[in-house]
Parts: sequence; structure tokens; C-alpha cells
Amino acid sequence: MTKTLTSRVIAVILIVISAITARAQDWAVKTNLLYDATLTVNAGVELRVAPRWSVDLSGNLNAWSINKHRWKHWMVQPEARYWFCEATAGHFVALHALGGQYNVGNIDLGFNFLGTNLKNLRDKRYEGWYAGAGIAYGYSWVINPHWNFEAELGIGWIYTRYDSYPCAECGYRLAHRKAHNYVGPTKAALNLVYVF
Repeated sequence: MTKTLTSRVIAVILIVISAITARAQDWAVKTNLLYDATLTVNAGVELRVAPRWSVDLSGNLNAWSINKHRWKHWMVQPEARYWFCEATAGHFVALHALGGQYNVGNIDLGFNFLGTNLKNLRDKRYEGWYAGAGIAYGYSWVINPHWNFEAELGIGWIYTRYDSYPCAECGYRLAHRKAHNYVGPTKAALNLVYVF
């Protein structure tokens, strides 16, 4: 991933967050604790657009290697949510899109990555991009007037194109622009939410 691309993704997220002007209780910022646990920098913003509708935009970035293990990636995930009671509290269903890039290798997950040809992350490196869409269900618990805790799980489809390399540090390419379709989980979140 280039520094220019990373800078652009961060700039877009900051512009979207700074452009929002809304009344109190109409918007929120959040962090996904699951991404935090993997040292992936992430942030989200949600805006209520009607009594039972909200839109959410989240993004994450992991731009570093640790001990020659690569899990570099960035992702942007916009989402439209329908709330069964009132926006930002209780049950909701959502439609989301997602897209980003990755550079992963020298990692032993103990399971097939995305149930795909990308199953040998320990001995190979994969570099590519992805885009997809899905549906999700979630619930938001109101802790107090400004804090919520939210859980969400989504399934959907992802299309990816990637190059593969024989090891995490090698430059020799084994495959070029391989395509793959994936159907399965596309979103998992345990969000800590601050409501304005």
C-alpha cells in the first residue's frame, strides 16, 4: 500500500466526519472493538436521517508489519440502517457495501482465509483489492444519553483480484490478477458508540 493511498483514505474519512452538521442526538462516532483488538485503526460515523433510518460510514486501516507478519489492509464500509423502534437504539437491519485493498502473508490463522484459494497465508503472500455488498442485523444497547454499545453481524458477497507471492518478503510473483468470489460473513462489529 502506498503512503499516498493511505493518506487519501484518511483524508476522505476526516472530510466526511467534518462535513456533518446535525442537531444533538442525530449523529454518533464509534470504534469497533474487534478491529481495535487486531491493532487496526478504525472509526465510524453515523447520522440519523429519519426517525427509523440512519446511515453509517466506517473505515479501518492497518498499515504496518510486525515481525515480518503482514496483515496490511484498508477498508471503507458505507451502510444504510432501518431501526425497528427508533434510530440508534434497539434492533436494526442494514444493507452495506465494502471495498479496500490488502497485502497479507506470513500469518498462521489456523483456518482457510475467506474459504478461498487464499488459504496458505503462512507460506505465501497475497496482494490485491476487493469490493462487495451484504446485509446485516444488529442491536444497540443504550448505556446512558451519550454512550451506546452495539453488536452487528453481516453476510454477503465479495469479489477480489489478487497477485500471490511465494513468501511474505519475496518479490517473485506466482499468480497475477487472480479473481475470486466469496460468499459468507462480511461484517462483524462490537462498537463502542458516542452519541452527540
